Amino acid sequence: MLLALDTAGGEVAPRAVIADRLGVSCESVRLISKRYTETGGDVWATIGRKERAFPPVPSAVTGEVEARLIALACSTPPKGHARWSLRLLEKHVALVEDIPDLDHSTIGRVLKKRNCALT
Repeated sequence: MLLALDTAGGEVAPRAVIADRLGVSCESVRLISKRYTETGGDVWATIGRKERAFPPVPSAVTGEVEARLIALACSTPPKGHARWSLRLLEKHVALVEDIPDLDHSTIGRVLKKRNCALT
């Protein structure tokens, strides 16, 4: 795309023609040419991937945490309760030291992912 936009080789084709040749949208051609001028003509800065400002946050739910959570959900509910609920699991997860504190919605997603139903 940058070679097609290069004015040193003579007259440049319209953006629509370049976009059609390359199989991209006219907006993509516009954005690439804009980024090229903003980077001062640096090709690698134009086509390179942008560094993340912040690294991705690792999930608190690992395989071991998932297994412990499922084991807890499959166990007998505490006295005074007929069955486990997500909020009740949330309270009991907070009491267990080797499982990180998880929100009830996170617990629900983990159980749904593994097709575990609270009955």
